Amino acid sequence: MAPGHGGLGLLLRIGGLMAVAGSVATYPCTSGPVDEAAVCAPVQSVSEETLLKIARGESSPCSIAFGQYACAESAWLQVFKDDFLASLHSCLSSIPISPMDYTYSILFFSKLQTNLLAAALESFGNPVSRGPLSQEWNVIFFSGIWEKLLQLPEATSPSVLAQWLPKRLQPFVVNPKVFTCLRTKNTSCERFHKLVASLNGIYPNLTAEDQKNIYKGLKYYLKGDGSKPNCYNAPLPSQSTTAWFANYLGSYLEHAIVGDLQLFADKRTLQTFARDPVNLQLVSNLSLPRETAVYYTSLLTSAPSFQLASLPDRLVCYLSPSAVSGLDRQDALRLAQRITKNCVSSWIRIGTREEGPAPSLTTEERQVASLLVNKFDRFPPDTLNALGQAAVGLSLSQLENGVSNGDLHASLPSLSRVHGWDAEQARTLVSKLLGSGYQISDGRSLAALGSLVAGVSSSSLQSLPPDAILEAVRIPGFVAQLEAAPAALKMALVEKIASAAGSPVSLVKHIPNSLAIYIPKSRLAFGDEKPDVQELNQKLWSREQAAMFFNDVLKVESNFSRLSPSVLQGFTCAAANEMETERFQQLAQAMKQKNVKLGEDQLSCLVKRVTLNGIPKDLDDYPKDMLLFLSPSDYAGTGSCQQYVRNVGEANIDLLQRDSPQRKQLLSDALACLNIPDTGVSEEHAEVLGHLVCDLGEEYIRSSGGSLLLQLNQCQSFTPGQEEAIRDVIRNGSTPFGPPSKWSASTLHELRGLFHIFDRSILQKIPQAVLTPWLKSFVHDLPLPREQLAAMVQNLLPSRRKRAAECPPDKNITEAVVMDELMPIYYTPEELQACLQGVTLVEHLAQMSHYPFTDQQLAVLKKKLDELYPNGYPDKVIRNLGAIASLVTFDEIKKWNLTSADTLAFLPSNEPPNDQAAFIITKYISLGNPLNVTALNAIGTRYICLLTEPQLQMIDPDTLKRANSLDPSACPQATKDILYPKAKQAFADKRSQLPAYYLVLDTGMMS
Repeated sequence: MAPGHGGLGLLLRIGGLMAVAGSVATYPCTSGPVDEAAVCAPVQSVSEETLLKIARGESSPCSIAFGQYACAESAWLQVFKDDFLASLHSCLSSIPISPMDYTYSILFFSKLQTNLLAAALESFGNPVSRGPLSQEWNVIFFSGIWEKLLQLPEATSPSVLAQWLPKRLQPFVVNPKVFTCLRTKNTSCERFHKLVASLNGIYPNLTAEDQKNIYKGLKYYLKGDGSKPNCYNAPLPSQSTTAWFANYLGSYLEHAIVGDLQLFADKRTLQTFARDPVNLQLVSNLSLPRETAVYYTSLLTSAPSFQLASLPDRLVCYLSPSAVSGLDRQDALRLAQRITKNCVSSWIRIGTREEGPAPSLTTEERQVASLLVNKFDRFPPDTLNALGQAAVGLSLSQLENGVSNGDLHASLPSLSRVHGWDAEQARTLVSKLLGSGYQISDGRSLAALGSLVAGVSSSSLQSLPPDAILEAVRIPGFVAQLEAAPAALKMALVEKIASAAGSPVSLVKHIPNSLAIYIPKSRLAFGDEKPDVQELNQKLWSREQAAMFFNDVLKVESNFSRLSPSVLQGFTCAAANEMETERFQQLAQAMKQKNVKLGEDQLSCLVKRVTLNGIPKDLDDYPKDMLLFLSPSDYAGTGSCQQYVRNVGEANIDLLQRDSPQRKQLLSDALACLNIPDTGVSEEHAEVLGHLVCDLGEEYIRSSGGSLLLQLNQCQSFTPGQEEAIRDVIRNGSTPFGPPSKWSASTLHELRGLFHIFDRSILQKIPQAVLTPWLKSFVHDLPLPREQLAAMVQNLLPSRRKRAAECPPDKNITEAVVMDELMPIYYTPEELQACLQGVTLVEHLAQMSHYPFTDQQLAVLKKKLDELYPNGYPDKVIRNLGAIASLVTFDEIKKWNLTSADTLAFLPSNEPPNDQAAFIITKYISLGNPLNVTALNAIGTRYICLLTEPQLQMIDPDTLKRANSLDPSACPQATKDILYPKAKQAFADKRSQLPAYYLVLDTGMMS
């Protein structure tokens, strides 16, 4: 039912209690006017002199209660200065709220003169002046402030709202809970529209988090009752406009997910809204979440009469396969050209030092591209050039048989700009290109490959002179194309750049930002050189890399706030031991300001040094993760135990072992502080506990019903008992989300962190029309380990399966099907055996081997490959085996012809068990292949301990120096005895560079 016309003046006038959707928390929005005599009768009166002393700073503002302020004489309250509201909030935020506080708020703010209130709110808007904002008191204050605002002439006019929102009301409206009164009290849609228009004015100046919070508030008001949307009623003139998105969400639509849109209205109404010209204009200027943009585009194109030519350019990037299936060749080429023009340029920013990777292609993008190229049989240069980005849809057989070597060479300028080639496409194209006479001889010829560079072998790259690589990375656009390149190729590039650069300073200067993470840490020991801190700040480093130069940075940089989080994470006790306490504390505070992520050993050291001369009284100025090593009593000088618990709940508790005494004590202290005597935890307490909720036992989860689900949603892992308790609570159906059979896409989005523990009894009850579309975005955007996804697939497949001697008519495996990441849920193992052709599997193995197939389905895939290659898999199959590799036997590995280190490099991504990995490495070496840098990087720390003594002796010290660092600490002593002398010889030139020398020589080698 649409809200009535109670007026915006009723915004927060609600008698009784109300709750945010999906929440058990209550926020009484008291209505006015207030009977002051009755309200103030039990309140102890306060004198004018007392208020004067507080205003002059002679007495603490905390010396009297909120009710005493509210019941004081109006004239006496005008003596306060601009900062009094921040001081009052600081006093109140640490004490529990009471139902009367909402009434006191209305009374208190009604007595303040408008100019005093305006000045106080502008001061309050400065976070530095008021400190952290209590969400509960935020609602209480806003209740009274809004009532006061409504007393102004034309209070809800655009001019008044525009004056009050940015500097005065912004700290309040970014709390979704202040919107909870709107719909309940039937605030009119007209008034709500005016408020949205004003909120739209401040949108560009808000942080992303504040934008999301306001959107949550708007969403609560707008949620329909399942039959029709709020604020839209076609027969009613005042609510007949279809510009609904623009009027009631505005720019905040950028934060809507598909499930939200489906909550607002039914599909037919959403289609009407989507086609409104005003809404289309709005959407054309917004950056919607991908899944929302895809859904919005489908709402447009689902109309039988819709012409793709009228689709806004911004939305051609989000077309579904069904929208393009009926196009003829000319229309296909026109659409391909629009995609190339409007999508590719927005992915890759060429010509700047900030070139970044383009997002990986989605299933729909590949399917659309495939449908467009399949309109053609042959691909001469004019067709390839016209297809542009759509050429990514070319299959391996089309590339091998439909494009001649000469045509490929002629089309290189166009094909090199195509984003999203998979590894086998790139290798095939480069192979054909070289077959046409193309030579990679210098930097320009390498850079001219563009996105095809991923198909160059590391051995080809190593044959180029180092200066050629430096030349290539300086050419605009080339670096952005390297993101899709295999790790082995990136490491080879780094090795060449390091050889050309010579010194660490020159290397850091010339290395592209996206390749910095691949620099071996031994190359980052500056020694007597002075590091360029600005260059270091511009790149992303691993913690181990940053530790190499952290000591050097401390010597040349006095202002730690100028250091990037990536550099600061290299903090080591050894580097900081010589610092004075005050300077060390400045370093720690800089880490808090930059939100630096530190390890357990770093934090332990940090705590010891910061507290060396006693516990500081300003612990909130230090990294929150430090509190994991401190107690509530340590924090007492900084704030209340509730503040301590909230901060610990926001810290990364996974830095501590789940069952460690330290972590158990943190939870025990938190429960005691919040006075939670039994196993029932309210949603308010769960919100304060934050990540500590992840340690609550199964009895707490069961006793608390659904109040813990949203917080549990953020946990990294669960015990088996916790998992079963969560499933029991969900199966019960009494949570705010209801039974799984009633879930929407919005529900799945809210519970996405728990999705991997849902079993068959839950998954089978979720409506398939909701689950399948949602899974597409979930699998693409929030990748889980393949094993977890495969377990979900197992639960989604029917438990009773029929043998399929022949492929069912509706199960034919098309090009679109093999490009779908959800293919595993469409086919039982029996259907896969009957319907999948071996040639189709090989054609798309690079993609399909990473789909979450179950073990039974993987066995079918392996059987198909065995039938095609009875004498052993070729390189192109071996390097794309993915999870299938786990099923390969030793006898089958004996048949492999491992011809290059690039093929061996498939080891890290597939992570075979140790015995299989050892057998593969031995097979590789037995064929006469060297343990060069590429091979050593592929073996890595994970498998270095598997090498035999003769194999270890094959490693050249210079190779060890140029390879990524190895940690043999878990290896047998015999392995260390061989590697350590080689490492000493390799890094002899670093011996004078302490402590870098010891960081290079991993401690595992010296044990």
